Amino acid sequence: MQGSINHNNPLQGDCENCFGLCCVSLPYSASVDFAEDKHAGQPCSNLQADFRCGIHDSLRKKGFRGCTVYDCFGAGQKVSNHTFGGKHWRQSPDNAQQMFEVFPIMWELQELLWYLAEAMRLESAHPIRHDLRQAYDETERLTLLHADELIKLEVSAHRAMVNALLLQTSELVRARAASGQAQKSRKPQKKYGRGADLMGAKLRGASLLGANLRGAYLIAADLRDADLRSADLIGADFRDTDIRGADLTDSLFLTQVQLNAAKGDAHTKLPPTLYRPTHWAN
Repeated sequence: MQGSINHNNPLQGDCENCFGLCCVSLPYSASVDFAEDKHAGQPCSNLQADFRCGIHDSLRKKGFRGCTVYDCFGAGQKVSNHTFGGKHWRQSPDNAQQMFEVFPIMWELQELLWYLAEAMRLESAHPIRHDLRQAYDETERLTLLHADELIKLEVSAHRAMVNALLLQTSELVRARAASGQAQKSRKPQKKYGRGADLMGAKLRGASLLGANLRGAYLIAADLRDADLRSADLIGADFRDTDIRGADLTDSLFLTQVQLNAAKGDAHTKLPPTLYRPTHWAN
């Protein structure tokens, strides 16, 4: 992963304190994002003995764009230093397979923590803040389980419970945004449903304030100078989405992974919890 990482944020990947788990645990296939095939549990050919990437400064040039997009939400350092107590897979080959199986499970839980943490910060979510806090605490408890227990977790059921709360949060925030928009303009805003197909859509300068773009396909869409404040972006596909000059300052559930996959510039307005990818245009 590239960029200015905040090492004090436990919900953001900290490669310096991880045993290169994403470089071993996860599979990938030769494509526009990866230069070669790799199986799950197989170390990347660029992974060094110290668990650092041998081509970190030239990943995109060498065909590993997918690595520059990825973020583990802090799962790597938590599995490395808490779940397995600082013993890496080279030191403990008998535990290696279990470590690689735990990592994607931890990734899912850490991602949920990211969304819940954001929801709790929102003023509009005050009516359900207690429920959000309970869900956060329970999710955090799950991340601290022993490796054997983590592998047996039914993460999908827990995710469904959390998602119901995130949906309530979205509705509260977007309703407030819509109310404010209605007072300023009588022009009806175009509505989009969950999973909207907006691949390649021409939406430059569009007012998407409070829009429901959950799971939307925004691949290669033109969102230059668009207003995405209070828009729900959870799960939206931002691959090659042009967000130069767009305003995402308080968009909902935007992640670093989505930003890394998009095309932005120095004029793109971001939430304070996220950083500007180094590969973006100036």
